[in-house]
Amino acid sequence: MGNNSFTRLREVISAGKKYADILFQDDIPIVCVNKNTGKSRSMSFKVLYSNNSLFWIQNNVWEYYLADEELTALKSKVEILDREARAWEAGMTLLSTESENHEASEQSDTQKQTLDPGFGAEFDAIAAMTDAERIQQLQKDKKELDNLLSKKAKEDTVTQALVDTTRDAALVNHVTLLNAMYLADDEAKKHTQSMVDSTNDLIKSSSQLISPNIFNDELMNILVEKSNGTIIQHMTRVFLNGMAFLTYYNDFVSTSSIINKFRATFEKKYKNFYYSLLPHLGPGAINMERAFMGGMRAIPQDVFFNWATGFLVHDIGKASAVEYHEGEAAYDRDIVTEHIKIGYNSIRDKTNYPREAALITGYHHEYYGDPTGYGCFRVYLDHCKKVNPYIRQNYCISYELEPMIDCEALAYFPAKVLEIVDVYDSITDPNRKYRKALTPEEALTMMQVEFTEKHHKLDVILFDIFANFVREKKR
Repeated sequence: MGNNSFTRLREVISAGKKYADILFQDDIPIVCVNKNTGKSRSMSFKVLYSNNSLFWIQNNVWEYYLADEELTALKSKVEILDREARAWEAGMTLLSTESENHEASEQSDTQKQTLDPGFGAEFDAIAAMTDAERIQQLQKDKKELDNLLSKKAKEDTVTQALVDTTRDAALVNHVTLLNAMYLADDEAKKHTQSMVDSTNDLIKSSSQLISPNIFNDELMNILVEKSNGTIIQHMTRVFLNGMAFLTYYNDFVSTSSIINKFRATFEKKYKNFYYSLLPHLGPGAINMERAFMGGMRAIPQDVFFNWATGFLVHDIGKASAVEYHEGEAAYDRDIVTEHIKIGYNSIRDKTNYPREAALITGYHHEYYGDPTGYGCFRVYLDHCKKVNPYIRQNYCISYELEPMIDCEALAYFPAKVLEIVDVYDSITDPNRKYRKALTPEEALTMMQVEFTEKHHKLDVILFDIFANFVREKKR
């Protein structure tokens, strides 16, 4: 093995499961030494693990080592993960900045700085419950929604119920996943299964009550404001508004005339946008079927439910101290981007939610590869390109998982939908601390200019449908 220094792999992994997780995710090379011949070779940890999940202790012929320089980098990553976990756990507590010294107590109210509780006072009530009580709360909420479905309830009653039950579901998921963070994956999935089942049932009931009209309903904004946690307000609005927009989208594209209208204007209005994303194909190959793999179409109900779960839990990895899309003075990219990784990993590894939910969580800030975007798909794509440098993504948006896994498409349809709703909510949020909240029309103008014209971040066709959706609610 030359003059380099190495550590036995079994000693590395014995320090904790996180070491094995990072070795797998980063596909770190392992030095394999044949005990009989003394010959060595380097192999991917992921390949070895895929063949035998306990290869480092179950093989009598080979001994496995990790280069110490790799181990140093690995330890640094584990330390970062530990800090993130502590920061996330700290988000469970409402933080006070009352100073214990006399000088600080004499500061004016405007000079005192506070950390927003993020998940609101309701968090304490959910966190104080037992696991069984949380499930009972979700079941109670579902029953309330089902009762509303059985009769023609008033709009304000329905909206109140949707806001309250969505908030409960988001908080139950947040608390339960916090508790599952330190469990082994299989144990965590058993621990969270009742929550998954109850949340899925609740979403199915919610979807039957949500209509496109809820999006611009001032009543919903008033009711959401009753929660004093900005993150939980955001999660509640994005779930309900995302569901409303998907419902609108389904109605919008269900007639061939609408799709034909997009096709007729594609060459003049949209082609250059998509050509900029797929330049290797040449302009002659760019059409609607390249923009939307297989062509634009409505969403089947079972897929709709899976996507709705992703909308509900998309920010589940945020700690309360994380500001959302705020001014540069408060912006720490590393902290903000970590919520994507935490949410994606916890949903994928600690629950049996459909895989779509994890991908939506991990992909909803990709922005078509723009440098300001971030997310798990970039990491996955970079890895695939290292294995196969000739990979080419020949489509912009995929409705299915497989083309994303095979790196055939640039983006996942529900994640592109969520990007639009997410950005819109962040810039119209009345609780923004560092910038003035925009009106709906100001927000649409800003998004069009900054996110589709100057920078190709949001999908231009989906954005046009969304803009139409918002404007119709104002009529």
